Amino acid sequence: MPLGRPPASLLLTGAFLAAGVLLGIWIGVNQTKGVASALDRVENLTLDWRFLLAGARPAPEGVIIVAIDDKTLRETGGNSLSREMLARIVRALADGHPRAVALDIALLDPKAPEADGELADALRSMNSVVAAIGLFGDGRLSGGQPQSGELAFAPEPSEVLWPIDAIRDAAHVGLANVSTDASGIPRYIPMIYQVPDSVIPSFALAAASAALGAEPVIGPDSIELAGRTTKVDLGYHMAVRYYGPSGSFRRISAAEVLRGGFEPESVRGQIVVVGVTATGVGDTFATPFDRVSPGAEIFATAISNLLNGDALARTPSARRIDAAATVALPVVMIALMATRRPAIGFAIAGFVFVLWAAGVFLAFVNGYWLSIAAPLASTAPLAVLYAAARYIVERQAAGRIAAEKAMLAKFQSPLLLDHILREPRFLQEPVRQDIAVLFLDLSGFTGAAEALGPERSRDILGGMQTMVEREVTSERGIVINFMGDGVLAVFGLPKPQSDDAARALTAVERLHASALSWIADLPLAAQGRLDFRIGAHFGPAVISRHGSASHQQISAAGDTVNVASRLLEVAKQQHCRVVVTDDLFAAASATLQPGNVNLELFTPLTVSIRGRTSPLQIRIRS
Repeated sequence: MPLGRPPASLLLTGAFLAAGVLLGIWIGVNQTKGVASALDRVENLTLDWRFLLAGARPAPEGVIIVAIDDKTLRETGGNSLSREMLARIVRALADGHPRAVALDIALLDPKAPEADGELADALRSMNSVVAAIGLFGDGRLSGGQPQSGELAFAPEPSEVLWPIDAIRDAAHVGLANVSTDASGIPRYIPMIYQVPDSVIPSFALAAASAALGAEPVIGPDSIELAGRTTKVDLGYHMAVRYYGPSGSFRRISAAEVLRGGFEPESVRGQIVVVGVTATGVGDTFATPFDRVSPGAEIFATAISNLLNGDALARTPSARRIDAAATVALPVVMIALMATRRPAIGFAIAGFVFVLWAAGVFLAFVNGYWLSIAAPLASTAPLAVLYAAARYIVERQAAGRIAAEKAMLAKFQSPLLLDHILREPRFLQEPVRQDIAVLFLDLSGFTGAAEALGPERSRDILGGMQTMVEREVTSERGIVINFMGDGVLAVFGLPKPQSDDAARALTAVERLHASALSWIADLPLAAQGRLDFRIGAHFGPAVISRHGSASHQQISAAGDTVNVASRLLEVAKQQHCRVVVTDDLFAAASATLQPGNVNLELFTPLTVSIRGRTSPLQIRIRS
């Protein structure tokens, strides 16, 4: 058997689900490969929000900063410290037995040999680290296009500016380059840099390595130091987990160290980062917590992340989770939005979206950086477009259904049509029940039609049928047949009600008044010839469908229907307009609203009905 065409809503949903999968795969693949894109700005912005929402945390013990601050420069009378002053600072710190001293100062040019030698001797007296600078011409610092291998994204300086030989021989060296995003925030600190035939540690990694007395072990997506494993992203970039605004790490002014006014015990067992914090002199960067933070604070954060293992876990595995979410989230959202009840589906989809966002934030609080931008980029536009497209499709479908229903209502009572649409199996099996049956017939129509002609006769019939439909429907009755100049209506469909008889009797009263007014407004040629008769009865009948499998009508059969039809003959015999049975009056008495029917206008009679053996109690009205 041939299959019908799928509905438009199903095709729409399928198309958007497929689009969600394809878009999610494309974004997800780029995400796993680390391809730079405009989504990075969105992701970094949402990362800042996560930092601010989670709030500042106390920086762990283990790293302090000796700050070459504004006070130090005022007291030394220059814009930088001489090699002799740096040597004094290093020796003073060495008296406190720190784990390591890291000079975030570029010592690239030789000075007086005695001064350079003095600083070299001071650095040699303890674990110390000095900074080198990488120059990136045609190389790259981070990001870029994907390459193969674990070092694919490791920065490749085109040239390295080393400290002078005396300093380089006296201390560990690490590259102190810092890259930032578009907002000026360092998101990552590279752990290693590629140079021909070897790799160079970063300043932060060199400081942590010197402090722990262990060489770093570079593994797939991780760096191990003395049993401490730090997970890293592509190219061995460590995602920085900031603790708070500038000043989160304890600071000692270099001026106090030079004056001998600091307590050496305060640096025992610490990694001391010596760097410039003076306004307008050293490198400054933004962080999620403030707009200006010295480079020494950034390196102190990175070193602390390494020592405590609390860097953000942004790894290739996390990127694969992001890629899966980028495919799954739009599919789940669209599938939920496609439910038969849009309001419920949209509410559940919104809840799922909030749940996902809450899960990403909870992961961040626990040290995991999962992407918001990538899943959002695959979900938000498709969800908005799907909602708009479904609204349009459903509006069009609703318009078609309304038009079809309006057309069907011309062939079936609106009250019955609504029930059939809700219950398509209505009266598939015959039902026996009590109903009120009403017949209305025009008398003299044959002569009026001869005098008026076919067109005007049709207009008269149409007016009568409209009037009858209006009055019957107003009492929740159903016209089930127009028979030439007659009408058959029943009260009790689609389901019997306790006031069916009362509503039928009220409809008789309304039809009597409306028919008189209608006839009075007819052309003079019809007024003298036309009149009407109404018969109504109440009792059991069989309600069913009849007709072929492709064309059916609702019908009522039984003695009740026959009697109601015969009452029109009684009306003709009695020269009256309305004949109703006592059965109808009796059934209506309990629920008939006072004032709806003037009972005094009805005259009781006992009559014989053609075809029946027993007489019938009726009431007539002119």
